[in-house]
Amino acid sequence: MATPLGAGQRCAGVDEVGRGCWYGPVFAAAVILPDGARDPLAAAGLTDSKALTAKRRAQLVPLIERHAESWALGQASAREIDAVGIRTATERAMLRALQRLRAPAPQLVLVDGVLPLRLWSGPQCTVVRGDSQCLEIAAASVLAKQARDALIQRLAHHHPGYGLERHAGYGTARHRAALLELGPTPLHRRSFLGKVLAPERLAAP
Repeated sequence: MATPLGAGQRCAGVDEVGRGCWYGPVFAAAVILPDGARDPLAAAGLTDSKALTAKRRAQLVPLIERHAESWALGQASAREIDAVGIRTATERAMLRALQRLRAPAPQLVLVDGVLPLRLWSGPQCTVVRGDSQCLEIAAASVLAKQARDALIQRLAHHHPGYGLERHAGYGTARHRAALLELGPTPLHRRSFLGKVLAPERLAAP
C-alpha cells in the first residue's frame, strides 16, 4: 500500500460489514495502528477482507489484535436497521466502535467509501476502496467480517433451516426459498424483505 493517509497523526480506520444482508446486525470495527505495525501486517498480506479466504482472515485476526494500538467493534441490530434505515444504523455501529477505542480519541478517522460518517464530530476522510488502500481500514474490515461471521454461525443454530451458516444472511436463492417457507425470524430485517414476502408476513411478531 502507498504512503499512509494521515501520516504523523493518530488515525483510526473504520469499516462495516453486513450492510446488504437480510438477516442480523450490521457490524463495524475501528483500528488504530502504530507505525511499527505497518510492515508486519503488510508482509502478512493484510488487505480487503473480501479478497481473503476465511482461513486467511482467521490467521490475520490475532496478528491485528497483537499489533494494533487499539481496536474495537460496534454493531446495530436488525430492529434498529428497520427503525432508522441502513445508513444511519451503519453510522451508529461505526460510532460505537470508535467510542470504544482507548483514549485519547483519534486525530483523524479514515472511513471506507464515499459517504462521510455524519455522527463523528472530529476530522475525518473518506477513502474510496479504502479496505484495499489503507491498512487501518483493511484491518477494520477483517475484524468486523470475522466477528460478524462468528456471530451468524452461532445464530444459525437458533434459526435452523435458513442456511445462515452458508450465506451469513445475504439474499441468496436458498435464503429466499427458506423465507417463503418459514417466514422471517425476529432477527430478519423486515425493511429489506418487501420484494420477497407479502406485507402480512412482514408484520413484527
